[in-house]
Amino acid sequence: MQELALPGDGLDSNQALNRFLSGVERRALRMASVSVGNVDDALDLVQDAMMKLASRYAQRSEDQWGPLFQRILQNSIRDWHRRAWVKNRWRRFIGSAEESDAADPLQDYPDSRQTESVERLQQQDAIACLEQAIHNLSLRQQQAFMLRLWEGLSVEETAKVMGCSQGSVKTHYSRAVSALREKLEDHWP
Repeated sequence: MQELALPGDGLDSNQALNRFLSGVERRALRMASVSVGNVDDALDLVQDAMMKLASRYAQRSEDQWGPLFQRILQNSIRDWHRRAWVKNRWRRFIGSAEESDAADPLQDYPDSRQTESVERLQQQDAIACLEQAIHNLSLRQQQAFMLRLWEGLSVEETAKVMGCSQGSVKTHYSRAVSALREKLEDHWP
């Protein structure tokens, strides 16, 4: 990740911000890619969220960066879904859906030289099923689940990030967990 130089700030503050961004980058990318279903779009969302945090909130105390970053990222994801919904609606209305770039099927074909154990393949399958199940949740359920479980935010912190009440967070989280249990019962006991 490229070092961000912030005008007027000391070197320690820049280093602290870079450490923070390096620490959240991987989880944020995973969260965004599960939510939008596309790694390239997810990377754009995460990078934009990082730039917004660095340019607008770097002067804030370090303990505020986590909730601020999550709020920025979740708002970006919500905006992405809104734009995608409008774009898809117009495509259906006009009837000229773009031809998607077909992925090369050989690219995803497993390399025969690599031997993986059955357990590893089952684990990969379970993770893929989990990601797909999370992707199929409503956006609010995705947010509540990922912020509470993956990011470890409290109900109060999650409510602030999502911009809703604590009761709504509990409801969305509970519904997400129930839906995931139902869909993933074959993969996890």
